[in-house]
Amino acid sequence: MIPVLEAVPNFSEGRDLEKIQALVDTIAKKDVDILDWSADSDHHRCVVTYIGDPRSVISASIAAAKFAVREFDLSHHRGLHPRIGALDVLPFVPLRGLHMSDAIAAAHEVGQAISSLGVPVFFYGEASNPPGRGLAELRRGGIEALQDGFHKNRKPDLPSSAKFPHTTAGATCVGARDVLLAWNVLVAGINEEQAKVIASKIRERDGGFSGVRALGIYLHQREQAQISMNIEDTMRTAPTAVYEEITQAVSEMAGEVVGIEVIGMAPDALVLPGSESRLDLLNLDPKRVLSFRVNEYVQTR
Repeated sequence: MIPVLEAVPNFSEGRDLEKIQALVDTIAKKDVDILDWSADSDHHRCVVTYIGDPRSVISASIAAAKFAVREFDLSHHRGLHPRIGALDVLPFVPLRGLHMSDAIAAAHEVGQAISSLGVPVFFYGEASNPPGRGLAELRRGGIEALQDGFHKNRKPDLPSSAKFPHTTAGATCVGARDVLLAWNVLVAGINEEQAKVIASKIRERDGGFSGVRALGIYLHQREQAQISMNIEDTMRTAPTAVYEEITQAVSEMAGEVVGIEVIGMAPDALVLPGSESRLDLLNLDPKRVLSFRVNEYVQTR
């Protein structure tokens, strides 16, 4: 069986499209398939999704980290999304012919390489010790919360002696996880505080859906509110159920859901029979469905 590993790095740059294209080109040179990339100027963030054999994905990820350290300056970064690094988050996902242990090994190898660049590394998800460390606890307060140095309850794994983030590249969270759904629901007619109320209704931390991480924000350039979410296990928590809770709350606030954005690739749970009529604003090309692209990749090898 042909092994397929996925990486989904998130970078703190969403406005300089020339640099972002150069980043994508750098990754593509390492014999991986770029499945998707997107940039958001309000979040000031870009996300690249690529797959390949483990060695190629590891090589591409190290090249991406070097590019981020060289080209992105977090000291001048201002955006809506919580972040602590120029290369902020780097998860590895085992897809085909691999186990979680393979993704963990990739995370640890790449983490070592990033640390050698002078960028402190936190391991999260299945790659942490013990497993299960969450991103929220690592990025709380953003890079600004770390300007005076790492706190005793938030010290990097590599190098363990690091006292401060890198001056321009900050720190990087490297992890191993299963497939998740990252998506945004766009809403007209409500304000930022109302968006935050909706986010609190659906996220696990405040008693909402299991495995849902959510932020309520306002996009000033678009003049719309946004519920920005990750659903960590789409088999356990149906995206349609989360969407229906959001639409009901928005309706009660006299707002209107006007769009859905999927960040990266869509898991099968988002396109199961019956979802289309309930997620009526979602119009996904098959090339945005992860399983479709993995099968396409395998057939060309």
